[in-house]
Amino acid sequence: MSYIPTPAQALEILKKYNQDAFHLRHGQIVSGVMGWYAAQYDPEQVDYWKTVGMLHDIDFELYPEEHCVKGVELFAAEDIDEGVMRSAMSHGWGLTGTAYQPEHIMEKILFAADELTGLIGAAAMMRPSKSVCDMEVSSLKKKFKDKKFAAGCSRDVIRQGAENLGWELDELFEKTIQAMRSLSGEMEI
Repeated sequence: MSYIPTPAQALEILKKYNQDAFHLRHGQIVSGVMGWYAAQYDPEQVDYWKTVGMLHDIDFELYPEEHCVKGVELFAAEDIDEGVMRSAMSHGWGLTGTAYQPEHIMEKILFAADELTGLIGAAAMMRPSKSVCDMEVSSLKKKFKDKKFAAGCSRDVIRQGAENLGWELDELFEKTIQAMRSLSGEMEI
């Protein structure tokens, strides 16, 4: 009988497969961002969106070359609901060999926001405040255009994510900055 973990349970599951502090923090940030978006687009499912965000990189640390593929096995081993697995693994569509394409708004937001949270986090660390609380879209756009800055954050994935949502980049940037600001009381961002 598969189940849908709570966000707190999802964090404990993530910790079973990922020990690196960066990966754990990234899971928490993406979970929080997904919760913010859920409040806007699917308020009855905030915890579900947060759980998907928390577990999206469940296999990254152990299987970086099979990311979003090996995760299917880990979700099965944990007896986690197939819908959670499908949504979490869809963020690797076109990038990792996953069989799952982002179809629902939640999956499209995860695809778009996952990479963007890394870029926003890196840009925040360059600010005098070391925070997203005073970040503006215009300053993020400058960092986005600088391909050498946070080079590991794929601009193509971010662009494709915005396109899949039918949003301009500015809209995706603004919303994701707001989502990350909402976490500033919960964790250092």
